[in-house]
Amino acid sequence: MSTASEMVDTYPASLGDVDREKLIRCIEECFVCAQACTACADACLSEDRVSELRKCIRANSDCADICLTTGRVLSRHTGYDANITRAVLQACMQACKSCGDECASHADRHDHCRICADACRRCEQACEDLLAALG
Repeated sequence: MSTASEMVDTYPASLGDVDREKLIRCIEECFVCAQACTACADACLSEDRVSELRKCIRANSDCADICLTTGRVLSRHTGYDANITRAVLQACMQACKSCGDECASHADRHDHCRICADACRRCEQACEDLLAALG
């Protein structure tokens, strides 16, 4: 059992109709993606041809920040606002798509970009799944 799962399970009030499994998966994928993007940006900065990776570094940095924010917003349940939740999920999906696409374009040359692209795709899917479940 993950920490996110334990925290959701021990929340003292009702979460309403939210799909707990999708919520937990999305929280976890957001934090995993943020870490992968941070590490990928750092690895890009260590490459010999760093100037060719500027867009990737920027996408990684933006995606990491948005994923962290999304994971934090999803971790708070008191005073829940569905409109804010939907907005952050949509922003996270877009950041993950953009970053995943950019990293994928370098994946044949840089394993860190391949790994990051995969993390972005998983997070994008988890956000999409949760958003669909929210209605």
